[in-house]
Amino acid sequence: MSDQDSLSGKDAVMAFGFGKPRHLELTPAQLAQMLRDDRAVVVDVREVDEFAAGHIPGALNLPLSTFRVSQLPDPGARKLVLNCAAGRRSAMALERCATARAEVDTHLGGGFGAWQAAGMPVER
Repeated sequence: MSDQDSLSGKDAVMAFGFGKPRHLELTPAQLAQMLRDDRAVVVDVREVDEFAAGHIPGALNLPLSTFRVSQLPDPGARKLVLNCAAGRRSAMALERCATARAEVDTHLGGGFGAWQAAGMPVER
């Protein structure tokens, strides 16, 4: 069975990190569907000024520069999905979550840039 086959959840697109906790990536279309179905809470780890310039509707802002796993909201039955500008900072935040043994393992592949490029709605 490949790594791709062993991932749980139909929303998983990719896992990365050999020998590290798995991080799942969603496409903009997958995340948009999850938001429509009220199955996701988005946490944007970009800095405050970046977030203010535009973000995924309904996203919460917890900048990576001050990011603490303990500040993450309780998503209830929904999945927490992290995002940033291009995916690097959200992956770094996921590493912090893994170190803290938090149940957060998913981010938006390509970040907000991919969200915008896919023509998804933006809130300001």
